[in-house]
Amino acid sequence: MKVFKYHSPVAVKTAPSTSVAREAQRLFFQIGMVQRTRIGAALTELGLTFAQAHALRLLEPDRPSPMSSLAELLVCDASNITGIADRLEARGLVERRSVGADRRVKTLALTPAGVELRARVADLMSEPPAAIAALSADDQRTLRDILRRAVEHLPVSAREGA
Repeated sequence: MKVFKYHSPVAVKTAPSTSVAREAQRLFFQIGMVQRTRIGAALTELGLTFAQAHALRLLEPDRPSPMSSLAELLVCDASNITGIADRLEARGLVERRSVGADRRVKTLALTPAGVELRARVADLMSEPPAAIAALSADDQRTLRDILRRAVEHLPVSAREGA
């Protein structure tokens, strides 16, 4: 039994599955932080922040996306997506477009340079962490299958942004 102190001592028995899930999360987080550091360094070499790279990755060639939809996928405020779009547009990677007669609604479309850099970013972000690549092929398949089942429990909107 673990005792957690908040305002007064409360005894809470942690279910074994929760304890295992917490350990898995801790391990997942360790691997993720190493991967984020590696990717962050590579993105810096490309002149991108993580948010800019993620935005590029979410935009699909020949399919402009409303800025509000992109903000939802990035889980950020609409004002933040404006700054991200400003910086990507200044580099010639995206262009803003109005939707029909409603000039208030803006979409972002990849330019040819944006399509090219998006492919590099997608490749970089798809590269497995060294800790996972070092596992046997059987372990990699098992891990993949477990993660697929876990992703099924995510909200649909979270699955779309991955």
